[in-house]
Amino acid sequence: MPTLISMFGFTPEQERAIAEAAPGWKAVFAKPKELSAETLREAEVICGWHDAVWEQLSQGPSALRWVQTGSAGVDNLPLSELEKRGVVVTTASGVHPVPMAETAFAMLLSFTRKLHLSVRKQLEHKWEKFETYGELHGSTMGIIGAGQIGAEVARLAQAFGMRTLGVRRSGKRAAHFDKIVTFERLDEVLAESDVVVNIVPATEETNRLFDSARFERMKAGAIFVNIGRGSSVDTDAMVEALRSGHLGGAGLDVFDPEPLPEDHPLWEMDNVIITPHIGGLTEQYKQRLADIFVDNLRAYLATGTPGRNVVDYRVKY
Repeated sequence: MPTLISMFGFTPEQERAIAEAAPGWKAVFAKPKELSAETLREAEVICGWHDAVWEQLSQGPSALRWVQTGSAGVDNLPLSELEKRGVVVTTASGVHPVPMAETAFAMLLSFTRKLHLSVRKQLEHKWEKFETYGELHGSTMGIIGAGQIGAEVARLAQAFGMRTLGVRRSGKRAAHFDKIVTFERLDEVLAESDVVVNIVPATEETNRLFDSARFERMKAGAIFVNIGRGSSVDTDAMVEALRSGHLGGAGLDVFDPEPLPEDHPLWEMDNVIITPHIGGLTEQYKQRLADIFVDNLRAYLATGTPGRNVVDYRVKY
């Protein structure tokens, strides 16, 4: 009897749906450290990931053929080793567009309407207006990483009356974007954008993508939002751009290093909004992931491979 393991912590109803999608399979629902080495090695399918899993699997042969992650990024997995073993990896892409897009706009609206500053004044019991207030309407947004999350960000941006520019590896056109280009034209998009939203994954190509030169190419006073990966940004260069005023503000949900150290200068900057990597979290997370896993499980049983969000080992996402 083949075995599937879920370590994600689904509800009982979601667990039943997963088990029913794989009749004749042994379905194990447990926390990583509750699983024995024997159970892990006999699992053909694993939903979720933990370092403790690889500690056991790396010690010898296993039945593992497919890993369904609970995240959109897979930089925390031993991809090269999984590829050598012929293991298929699928992501939770599709869970995150709504909460992450709303996180980006929560930050942007805070900047334009000065809500982040008003909250500080509220704590001081001060009734104080600021000299200027802005609008998103009529401005240009550059979305770096125009995938599913980027498309939802673009949809909301157009609803706010913004012009939307996208940058993606393929350069392929997509709904809700006025223009999409490849990464070879990234600097052009940065120069045109009043708002830059970074959604790129962590790969060798994106490491320190936003360095001092890239921040210099942005419009003076532009707002930078990072809901992608902290490793794609040279943090020191971003701090300098914020201090100089060339960068008007930064809404940051991800960092390098992460967690952000208590003595880091970003904490003290009033043109920075910080959230602790919660951009994709939502009460609907588990149900959306369960739906993806069930769909992929049915496809796996029917065809031998999951149908959604298969990671391309060449590009690592």
